[in-house]
Amino acid sequence: MATIKKSTPIKENENKNFAMPSQNYKFLAAGCAIIVLGFLLMLGGGNEDPTQFDADKMFSFRRITLATLVVVAGFVFVGYAIMRKPKENK
Repeated sequence: MATIKKSTPIKENENKNFAMPSQNYKFLAAGCAIIVLGFLLMLGGGNEDPTQFDADKMFSFRRITLATLVVVAGFVFVGYAIMRKPKENK
């Protein structure tokens, strides 16, 4: 006669269908939003007259330095979100 094994109960917070816990996906979405913010900071600097060039608009601190730092910070945050190991609740 075959014996039937009882399956182990699944914890409420444990989801077997996803690669990461839901908290990591929230961090991942926040990191993507930070990256988008960085690219939005890079927008602009154009001139309506194509024969004129304004270096102060094109090479401003916001577009060259701040936006780059925000994008890099977003990628670091996404890396953290992927590598983060959730705390075990006992």
